[in-house]
Order: sequence, then structure tokens, then C-alpha cells
Amino acid sequence: MKNPEKPDPICLAKDSESQHHGETFAMNEKPDVAAKFLASLSSEIRDKPISEEEGRRLLWKIDLIIIPILAFSVIISAVDKVIISNAAIYGMEADTGLTGNQFSWVGSIFYFGFLLFEWPGNLLIQKLPIRRLYTVTIFGWAIMTFLTGATQNFGGLAAVRFLMGMFESIVFPTCTLVTAMWWTVKEQPIRVAIWFNTLSSIISGLLAYGIGHSHSSVAPWRLLFISLGCITTVWAVIVYICLPSSPVEAWWLDDREKFICLERVRKSNTGIEDKSIKWYQVKECLLDPKSWLISIAACALNIPNGGLVTFAAIIVNGLGFTPLQTTLIGVPTGVVATIWSILVNIIASRLPGYRCVIIFIAILFPMVASLCMWQLPQGNKETLLGPYYAFYSYWAPYTMTTSLPMANTSGHTKKVTLSAMFFLGYCVGNILGPQLFRSDDAPRYHKGYIGLLASLIVGAISIGLYGLLCKFENSRRDKIQGGGPVPRTEDEMREEAFSDKTDQEKINFRYTY
Repeated sequence: MKNPEKPDPICLAKDSESQHHGETFAMNEKPDVAAKFLASLSSEIRDKPISEEEGRRLLWKIDLIIIPILAFSVIISAVDKVIISNAAIYGMEADTGLTGNQFSWVGSIFYFGFLLFEWPGNLLIQKLPIRRLYTVTIFGWAIMTFLTGATQNFGGLAAVRFLMGMFESIVFPTCTLVTAMWWTVKEQPIRVAIWFNTLSSIISGLLAYGIGHSHSSVAPWRLLFISLGCITTVWAVIVYICLPSSPVEAWWLDDREKFICLERVRKSNTGIEDKSIKWYQVKECLLDPKSWLISIAACALNIPNGGLVTFAAIIVNGLGFTPLQTTLIGVPTGVVATIWSILVNIIASRLPGYRCVIIFIAILFPMVASLCMWQLPQGNKETLLGPYYAFYSYWAPYTMTTSLPMANTSGHTKKVTLSAMFFLGYCVGNILGPQLFRSDDAPRYHKGYIGLLASLIVGAISIGLYGLLCKFENSRRDKIQGGGPVPRTEDEMREEAFSDKTDQEKINFRYTY
């Protein structure tokens, strides 16, 4: 029996030419926040043509305000995680009495908290204003950062890391949803590459290097967490002031700019925001094989991330470098990963229709690097730094993969559900990553490099199948509609774009691959 809330996409295709835009709009329970705002606008604002200069000026304004907020939020959350690696070589293991593989579990347990709160967190994102929720969670992980510096044993470390994972679980889903609200599908990849950066290595490396030279009665690793807690607290205040819950709530935009903003992203056909939970959209997402393939890819590509976040400094230190040398060696890793990510995303934006192919090719680079780390002789530590830095190219295919769910999912509940699935994969990958590096395999970690290679192969296969499914579905829809999307009026396209229908309900929707 069909759900009465969910129109059949094939029927929509057959009736699309004769359907009146009022009838189309009536099929939805309620319009999202963008549709409500548009309905309240005067015709003076709505009917005035949007010039190219207006659009360009607004895009710059959005980029200059939203990108720094997202980027620094990601950097701060990453620093709070990766600094555990520097803390380990500054005496944290000895001071807290860690033995055997307990440090591996300190790395993994963060993502158990992340995993536990992922689904509830995504529901809160849908039900609560993003600005307030995001601010509260940032302040929450700031408190956990302070408390990490006060831990005395494995139990204390495990507890605060678990809670920190819970608070940080909404960072990436929030950034993903905000990106879909503000930028078009074509604009999203390069913006994601910028905010989804790994520049945390610069802050963590330089901060660790400076504190490593300090002479204080407080242990250096404790000072690391105290300093980061202060930075994160200040950032929570800045986010509360500057980040709107949606474009229509931005205090730094006038009504005309808000209208242009909505018109810019309307062609993405993915909607903006709707606070009601539609359970048929949850079901649709769970039954879509593309949802599972992209989530498996997220898991596989994050196994390297989980391993390096926890063990990067230990790996380099094990090659024969001193703790202070190790902190400086870690600084360029984030620069390498971020620059490579931006370059690959620029290439993808220039070659529409080849995004999954480019991701597949990009995965080959860290695969070769992991082979070199596994097979090259361990005697020359300087030689091994080459593949070590090259391996950080793994970040580029992951950032590109992150932009696909945004571009290929419509319906707010479905987007939230897929976001939860995607970051569930992110969690599982980051949980598995530290477990590849076991104490009995130190300091060469050959088994760890084999595990990294295997995970990258799985990621490449998953993304390849995902791209093929998207291509086949687009071809199927073209065939149904006689060669391409059915032409519609501006009002009809606007109402469908902001109607909170899913991508399967919008027969004019085409998938990006």
C-alpha cells in the first residue's frame, strides 16, 4: 500500500506537462522556511530581474562570512582530536598510566560517542535552530577539552573522549546542511574542500612546539588541552553571533539579498529547511542502494583518518625523530592535504559528469603511498617522509565524496537521514583506524599499512558503483521524459525546488556523478 504522503514519481512524470503549479504545491504537507519567506515578499522584490553583478556580489559576501565560520569550526574540532597524538609524545601515556593498546582505545572511543549521538544529533539539527544548537555543542566540547587536561587515568581519558565525541557529532552534518543552504551544486565542491580542511595540523603542530619549550609546573600535555579549551570557548561566542540558522534569518542580508540567495540555490532542487519529520523520507533513504554505497565509501576513506589522527606523531617519533622535531614535521601534513584537496575539487568542478571518476583516480595516490610505507626499508627515516606526506592525499577523495550526498539528495528529512548514515560511516571508519596500529606491531606498523591499503580499495569500489547507479538513474529518467527534464515555468520550478519533496519524487531531478 502506497504512503499517501508520497506521490509516485512515475505519475509525476506522466502528468508533469499538464500539472498546474498550484496543484503541485498542494501535494506537500507544508512549505519549508524558504517557501514561507518567498510568500511574504513584495512583488517589487520578487519581480525585479537579478543582474549578474548582484549575484556575484552576494556570492562574495556569503563566501567571506560563511566559509570562515565553517572552516574554523572544523579546524577547532579537529585540533581537539588530533592534539591527543602530540600529547602522547609529551608524556600523557606515562602520566595517566596507559598500557598495552589502551592508547588505541583512547583514539577509538571518541568515535563511539560520536556514533551514539549521530542520529539524535541529526534529529536535533532538524528540530532546533542550527545557530543555537551549534553554539551549545561547541561550548560543550570546549568543556571536555578542559577536562581532558585534568584526567589522571585511562578511565578518565575514556570518559571525556567519549563525551567529546558526542558533542562534536553534529559538526560535519551541520556544515554539510549549511553548505546545501547557501551554495549551488556546482559551487559546493570547492567550498567543501576549503572548509573541510586539514589545516588543524598547523595549529596543533605550532601550539605543541611552543608549549614543548615551556617551563611550567603543569605538564606540557595538560597545557595543550587547557589552551585549546580557551580558544574553543571564544569560538562558541563568535559562532552564536555570526552564523544564521538559514539564509532567511541572516541579519547581515537584506530581503533582496535573501531572495537572490534563495533563487541561486533553487536550481539545485534540494530545498532549504523544513522542521517536520517525514518518515516516508527516512524509509526512502534506507531503501536506496546509493545511500549505502556512499556511506560505505565514507567508512573506508575514514579508516586512514582515524589511524593518523591518533598515531601520526607516534609513527613519526618511531622513525627516530625527537618529540620537538615530530611536532614540526606534522605541520605540513595538513597543508599538503588541503592544497591537494582544493586542486582536485577544482578539476572536478571543471569536468562535470566525472566527479566519481576523479575520486576513484585520487584514491590511487594514497594507495601507492601506503605501499611505499609498507615496503620501503625502515633504515632511512628521511626517505620515508616522502610517502608519509604523500599519504595525506587521502583527504581529497573524501572531501569530494562528502559533497555528493548534498548534491544528490532532496527532502529535508531524507537529507538529514543520509547525513546520519554518511557520518555513521565516518564514525565506524575512525573507530577502526586506530585499531590497525597495535602495540605488538610498533614501531614499523606493517599490518597497519596493509589495513590502510585494503580500506582504500573498498572505498574506490564503492564510489565507482555509486557513480554507475547515478548515471543509470539519470538515463532512466531521460528515457521516461523523452530525452530530458520537462520544461516548466519559473513559478513551477521555484515551488518544486522549495517543496520538500525527495529526489525520487522530483522526476526533473538529475544526479551528480
